[in-house]
Amino acid sequence: MMNTITTETEPVAINAWTEGRMIYVELMDGRIVGFPADRFQILSQASEKQLKSVQIEVNGHALRWEELDEDLTIAGIIAGRFQLPLPRQAA
Repeated sequence: MMNTITTETEPVAINAWTEGRMIYVELMDGRIVGFPADRFQILSQASEKQLKSVQIEVNGHALRWEELDEDLTIAGIIAGRFQLPLPRQAA
């Protein structure tokens, strides 16, 4: 039996920003995860200016848009728990 130490902890955000309609999150472990705002109902209706007001909350475990009254958990984003399907690409 191998003696390996693993720390199964929830991912923690240390930075969040937007580029256009994409939202990016930098995690404590060095990963950067991006997702389209249009995968979430409230965010899909938001302007790019509103999206830029993203804040990291709950000790890095959630993203918050105060003006939109929207919260997303970092764990949910990493797990791909999106509310809306990917938009169909124009052929």
